[in-house]
Amino acid sequence: MLKFVNIRTFVYLLNKQSFYHYFKMNNTSFHNACNNELNTNSFIHSSILNKYENNEKNILHHKKSLLLNEDALNKNIFDEEIFDLIITSPPYNVDIKYNSHHDDLNYEEYLIFSEQWMQNCFRWAKKQCRFCLNIPLDKNKGGQRSVGADLTILAQKVGWKYHSTIIWNEGNISRRTAWGSWLSATAPYVISPVELIVVLYKDEWKKTFGSKISDITKKEFMDWTNGLWTFNGESKKRIGHPAPFPLELPFRCIKLFSYIDDIIFDPFVGSGTTLIAANNTNRYSIGLEIDKKYCGLAKQRIINETKLLF
Repeated sequence: MLKFVNIRTFVYLLNKQSFYHYFKMNNTSFHNACNNELNTNSFIHSSILNKYENNEKNILHHKKSLLLNEDALNKNIFDEEIFDLIITSPPYNVDIKYNSHHDDLNYEEYLIFSEQWMQNCFRWAKKQCRFCLNIPLDKNKGGQRSVGADLTILAQKVGWKYHSTIIWNEGNISRRTAWGSWLSATAPYVISPVELIVVLYKDEWKKTFGSKISDITKKEFMDWTNGLWTFNGESKKRIGHPAPFPLELPFRCIKLFSYIDDIIFDPFVGSGTTLIAANNTNRYSIGLEIDKKYCGLAKQRIINETKLLF
């Protein structure tokens, strides 16, 4: 069993990468020792906070939240396996007018972009990390594309293992405007009022690390392990972001797929919804957002909707 001289010495050494790397690679009792002596995730989170202390990219840090003005394509943001659960809804490439992202790439460029950020997430994920990927089933703008299937295959190419798919019925069929050939078999469009939440994992599906404290109720577990989820989408006007997703989505994923005190990550934080859900379920959370205006929006929402006190 690994022995520590004292807590202060251990914390100092933990923040020095050489110590962490050595025991991570060479001592099989490292994780158990951390769990017995200290809350490992709290120190991982603290070490990242220390890295971004007095850094202009640090938009918000308080208690268990960290919001960074960073680009998910930057592979150098983190240099450790940090995250227990990743939840995100990436750009769909349907020409949404974001401030700092071009959402009208050609399809090959979009797949390259997607592979890059998923590769980074894989690099930063712990071995038992789960990955909930909210993506469209398909799209017809700019040509019919099987986006859900293509990104699921791409995630597996990167190294993620497939577990299951949740169908999210958001009931937005009334907002459709494209019919193709009206009342004719010439060229009709078939529009599905659903999105996907593809559930993937890194190396091991069974969780053996972490607090092992679940906060899901029996009813929630019974309802949410049914792979058809029905709840409304979020209002762009109400949130002030061109593509928000509803709080219910990360809330369900967090309670179903993570323990209390796990570290939740969203590489496209947008309006901050994933970090709000993580805060309200007693998890650590880290989010990246490339656009400074959306960072400001996310910061204000997190403060308002989690009652953070500075």
